[in-house]
Amino acid sequence: MPRDYAYYAQALEGRRLPLAFADLDLLNENAAALVRRAGGLPVRVATKSVRCVALLRRVLDGHPGFRGLMCFSADEAVHLRERGFTDLLMGYPVVDAEALAELCRPPAPVTLMVDSVEHVALAARAARQHGTRAPLCLDVDLSVDLPGLRFGVHRSPVRSPEDALVVARSIAAEGDAVFLAGVMGYEAQLAGVPDAAPHAGPKNVVIRALKRGSVGRVHSRRQAVVAALKEAGFAPRFVNGGGTGSLESTREDASVTELTAGSGLYSPALFDGYRGFHHQPAVAFAIPVTRRPGPGLFTLQGGGFVASGSAGVDKLPVPYLPEGAKLLPLEGAGEVQTPIAYAGLVPLPLGAPVFFRHAKAGEVCEHFRTLLLISGGRVVEEVPTYRGEWG
Repeated sequence: MPRDYAYYAQALEGRRLPLAFADLDLLNENAAALVRRAGGLPVRVATKSVRCVALLRRVLDGHPGFRGLMCFSADEAVHLRERGFTDLLMGYPVVDAEALAELCRPPAPVTLMVDSVEHVALAARAARQHGTRAPLCLDVDLSVDLPGLRFGVHRSPVRSPEDALVVARSIAAEGDAVFLAGVMGYEAQLAGVPDAAPHAGPKNVVIRALKRGSVGRVHSRRQAVVAALKEAGFAPRFVNGGGTGSLESTREDASVTELTAGSGLYSPALFDGYRGFHHQPAVAFAIPVTRRPGPGLFTLQGGGFVASGSAGVDKLPVPYLPEGAKLLPLEGAGEVQTPIAYAGLVPLPLGAPVFFRHAKAGEVCEHFRTLLLISGGRVVEEVPTYRGEWG
């Protein structure tokens, strides 16, 4: 479903800028594509890549291939539980005692992420406060260490079956307060590293080679951990893996029972840089033209929504429509103004919108209190983002 400038300009005519929107038709197309790519395994939604309750509900209710949520903060998980969401898994450890106590409240404690004996002790203490039995998920590091290079991210210290058993036995030692419910192994170097990035040049070739060499090691380590846990009498009911960038390879690991994806629903600019798949750009923001400083130059209001991670040009928002608009390399996207070079056919008078895609998915929702939902060429609803609901 290709979109042009006129499609969104007409749908949003008369709306006050700046604004952000989600194209529901493209989002549904992306959701269906993720389910197909999962190859029959259920997909848990990574909430940090969505950050909008209404869209989380649409995905879970409208696409049976999705099941459960992976939350990125304790407050978020509590809010989502209060809104009726179930099967909540923390994607990261929580160490704040008050937050842990809230997550362990009956009748449905949130599944907590752990990777150390200390995490287990904190979770057990919180569960005992409420007399509940808190489910825990063991985070296993799947990064690959090479000479002079760590291909992956610094997450869990659990890197071997022996490491996993130490934590699992500490869970068993806490009695009825906690139990091992699952295992997560996130292969960040496969799921989160583009291998056809437009600014990377020859580096893409190296990354593709590193990815090919990493897949077997990732599967072997995850399988060895799961096998050791089962042999020692632990029976995790789920094994989670993957991300939008690695669904095809992760689903081939026989130890994995569910996948995680989120960014593919919105398909932000960074996800144009993968060879193996392509999703539709379903979320964008619009900022207005406020100045024309010279021929082919247009200055826009705001727009400096830079993505997290290591600083680089790939973290800048990307002018999307009209086609042919480009950021200026010496100015980029600014907090109060963003200049672009543009010599296309679509006229851009003062006040006209220019549409941008954020480099990452859910982070765009941190800059807007609402998303306008577009379907069939018109706005059908306006819904709050996390920022709009909870500040």
